[in-house]
Amino acid sequence: MLEHDEVRSMVADIEATDASEEKREEITGDEELYQISPQSLVTHARNLDHPLCLVVQELRILIEDDPLIYRLFTRMFWELPYHPPFDKDPSGNPQIRDYRALLRHLNGIIVRAPEFNTTIMMGFPINAILAYPMATRSGIAVFLHEKVNSQIRKILNAWATFLSSSESRYVLNADPDNGWLGAKALALMPNFAALYVCNPAEPHFGFRSWDAFFTRRLRCGVRPVDCPNDTTVIVNPCESAPYRLAYGVKAHDNFWMKDQSYSLADMLGDDVLSSRFHDGTVYQAYLGCTNYHRWHSPVSGIIRKAYGKPGAYYAQSPTVGFDKTAPNRSQAYLTHVATRAMIFIDADDSSIGLVCFMPVGITECSSCEITVSEGQRVKKGDEIGMFHYGGSTYCLIFRPETKVQFIPEATKASVDTSILKVNSILARVL
Repeated sequence: MLEHDEVRSMVADIEATDASEEKREEITGDEELYQISPQSLVTHARNLDHPLCLVVQELRILIEDDPLIYRLFTRMFWELPYHPPFDKDPSGNPQIRDYRALLRHLNGIIVRAPEFNTTIMMGFPINAILAYPMATRSGIAVFLHEKVNSQIRKILNAWATFLSSSESRYVLNADPDNGWLGAKALALMPNFAALYVCNPAEPHFGFRSWDAFFTRRLRCGVRPVDCPNDTTVIVNPCESAPYRLAYGVKAHDNFWMKDQSYSLADMLGDDVLSSRFHDGTVYQAYLGCTNYHRWHSPVSGIIRKAYGKPGAYYAQSPTVGFDKTAPNRSQAYLTHVATRAMIFIDADDSSIGLVCFMPVGITECSSCEITVSEGQRVKKGDEIGMFHYGGSTYCLIFRPETKVQFIPEATKASVDTSILKVNSILARVL
């Protein structure tokens, strides 16, 4: 997974560093306890002291048995400044300072569901811990290491299993500060009961797990498909905010550099269909933790290909520096290296032709579930998959022959733009 010269050079520099460098004092005391609500503090403290579960123990063995991985994990924390704001993580908790503490926290996190909070890391406890360390030179390198990502995938899969169980429902409560069905949370999800399939009269609104809440369905008719019979209209596949729009995208480009230019061959993993999109158009948008997380087809047509592609977890662009909202400023970069899926749709309208919908998991479990298969016919607005727990972004990729005119709201791309509704008009082919 160390795919480009910049990262290879980074690792070479780290390996060449004098091994006699003075070791900084490790912080392993109780002051590192990750702050959570009072009602689960006792349980969490017990989890920190509990023997490491199998998947976390395997990560410990990987770190301590591989000299390069050990050095990267150790130096990732050494390279992190001690002065404010780095004394605390972006959630306001004391910053973890060594890999052993990281393992203990992972051990506790993956047997709990994320509580609601109003920090910038709402719902992302692992990402909060790693936001600053993963931006160091060693952090950037270690989270692109294939063996590391393979083990992190196992840890996140174990967490996803818990989040799909009924035990994870305890955070789906009306606590005003920490409950996902409390006043503060519901204020960020207006008209919740009217929008989503749920039953407020039942415990946990009828959701059987945290994952069921995260992947909740819309009620019939609340997001009608714009212009369903106009084949020239492309609709928004996700409830999302515009991030970037690029034309004339090259087959190969330096995506790891400061401008994070799209590189289609890297994004599409050298798929044989990628050449159809060279010099084409890429539209990228992102979803927040409180958004609707299912995907809908942007056009009517035939599914030509649909598959997942494993990638990196907790990676960050080498050029963005410390990002307290990580990985927000690395979203274009992550379309090339993170876990993602590819759904190629041959649109009924020949002026659109082949289009690729590429969902990308960027934080926490980062799961992309495809619910359509090759050869299946879909209508514009049909469900085609979903993100499971984690932060997420996606790209729509068009051929150079497809002349797309986006609505004005879609061209105002940044990390602060407003949410565009799923199934609403996004663009029109000229």
